[in-house]
Amino acid sequence: MEFSREKLKQIRRLMILAAFLVLVILYSEKVFLGAAFLFGILKPFLYGGAIAFVLNIPMRAIENMLGGWSGKASDKLKRPVSMVATLALIALVLAIVVGVVLPQMALTISEIGKKIPAFIQKWMEEFGELTREDSMLADQLNRLDLKEINWNDLLENIMYFMKNGAGNMLGSTFNVAGSIISGVVNTAIAFVFALYILAQKEKLASQAGRLLNAYLPARIRRKVRKAGTLLDRNFSNFIAGQCLEALILGVMFVVSMSIFRMPYAFTVGALIAVTSLIPIVGAFTGCAVGTFLILVNDPLQALWFLILFLVLQQIEGNLIYPRVVGNSVGLPSIWVLMAVSIGGSLFGVTGMLVFIPLMSTGYALIRENVNRREVLGAKGVHLWRKK
Repeated sequence: MEFSREKLKQIRRLMILAAFLVLVILYSEKVFLGAAFLFGILKPFLYGGAIAFVLNIPMRAIENMLGGWSGKASDKLKRPVSMVATLALIALVLAIVVGVVLPQMALTISEIGKKIPAFIQKWMEEFGELTREDSMLADQLNRLDLKEINWNDLLENIMYFMKNGAGNMLGSTFNVAGSIISGVVNTAIAFVFALYILAQKEKLASQAGRLLNAYLPARIRRKVRKAGTLLDRNFSNFIAGQCLEALILGVMFVVSMSIFRMPYAFTVGALIAVTSLIPIVGAFTGCAVGTFLILVNDPLQALWFLILFLVLQQIEGNLIYPRVVGNSVGLPSIWVLMAVSIGGSLFGVTGMLVFIPLMSTGYALIRENVNRREVLGAKGVHLWRKK
């Protein structure tokens, strides 16, 4: 049995791939260490690419708004004008957060700190009344073995820490300082790299296309370009839709809480808007913190806030989210939940945000492939019956 030249090439490629996988499995520990080392080197540039991708969403919209400009001079000005406008927009959002939201949250936390002692004292008094009324509960409390503090042991532990722990704490301080400096440097490199990508994105796309043309066959090139286009569209739509949905939800809470005269309306609304950027679980995190803030002020209003949250969450989940975010990625809710669970388990909050567009892209590619195979299978059955 003789094989064609193309078949021999395929067999050779499969053998090389199998040998490569066997080597990776045998030396998996060294492979993971090498991958971690390589990721540490490339981390600022990977972050820079992510920043450039996010900034490109408003920048692309601004460039489309400036599409009416014509002429060589205008074409040269579109890119710097759109970049400056995008950076100004981001700076404005950060200024609003830093200048308005953070001081309000700091004031709220300060007020809560002042009210917590009175809140605890009130509940301790009510608990004391309960124990006085319930003799069985009082007997159980009296049976508790409350040990006295051994001050000699405590003093010895303090002296031991001063002798041995101070040096470790100093070393940890230097490590933390080094990590902070490294983080600042990496952030600066990532931001500058992102600006370079945004300034030359067409040239970089052309170079990537030339690499694909040089090293990949036409059939694989088409698949890679199609997957890249789907990824770009899904990520862009998801990020834009998630930000818009968070803004709408935050405004809904501020307005509704103000109407019902609930405390900390702006703080809770801003908190829920920020946490709802995390799909599915984010808004509930904001709800828990908001409930605690209101609970210290008025337990009854905290109950009404929970009811209000459930109502607004139903409106947001059934009316707003499917139209703003759900349709933008084209992924059914059950797969969204799976993407959030898997991404959160592997990479935390970042994984939650990244896995939804990734799974949406895979879902679209698999759906298209299945539909094509069904059509081809139906045609084959039809031809076979015709014969």
